[in-house]
Amino acid sequence: MTAIVIIPARYDSTRFPGKPLASLNGKPLIQHVYENSKKSKLAKEVMVATDSKAIFEAVLGFGGKAAMTSSSHASGTDRIAEAAASLDYDIIVNVQGDEPLIRPEMIDDVIGLLNDKKAAMGTLIKKIENPEDIFDPNVVKAVFDKDGFAMYFSRAPIPYQRDEWSIQNTPTLTLPPRGGGQGWGGIPELGTRNWYKHIGIYSYRRDVLLSLAKMEPAPLEQIEKLEQLRALTNGFRIKVKETLFETVGVDTPQDLERAKKWLNLSS
Repeated sequence: MTAIVIIPARYDSTRFPGKPLASLNGKPLIQHVYENSKKSKLAKEVMVATDSKAIFEAVLGFGGKAAMTSSSHASGTDRIAEAAASLDYDIIVNVQGDEPLIRPEMIDDVIGLLNDKKAAMGTLIKKIENPEDIFDPNVVKAVFDKDGFAMYFSRAPIPYQRDEWSIQNTPTLTLPPRGGGQGWGGIPELGTRNWYKHIGIYSYRRDVLLSLAKMEPAPLEQIEKLEQLRALTNGFRIKVKETLFETVGVDTPQDLERAKKWLNLSS
């Protein structure tokens, strides 16, 4: 099977306009993502899909490949689907344009997951090491079956530890205050139990990607604001694999500074 990495990149980010072109250690952010993706052993090609002429020209300027797409897309999935429709690849990998620390091994892992014919998509999970992440709605949690297929993704703490986390007179789910102790009076200890967070890199069979892009958002997707729930709602099976690698997404200028520190540590 042939695979291509498509990196969706738009200019008009609400929290960080022009983010893909922001300088990170002397290179545009999008260049870090592109060059790391090119190191994949299993992806035959890498391309940026954008609605911005400035991003398009910047990618061509550092020797990359890019495609112009519509400015009306609601998501990166829709954007890469437009680009993929005219390409002849079996597998499309979605690498977010704000992940400068993406590892080529992670790309190869999600491509390899589609060797399982039962898998429509592949993605990665990582064991949670910080207990606070369990209750952080910005950290998406994943549960999966014995064969490694995702059962659900949620911003809520799943699985819920009923016997240890008591909710009394708590109508809404909120992050517990810092401090020791159990339950909602403090952050619980992880102990020997395992919780997993989702790492947002995906591989799709081409026909699955094109089908998903034509579907209406699913109710669960709209509630959780998680696109992968559209796939699960419509019966597409997502195979997961645990990774040991961490990623640092850049959503704000402050995140850019954090990424600089990570790059300096790894260099």
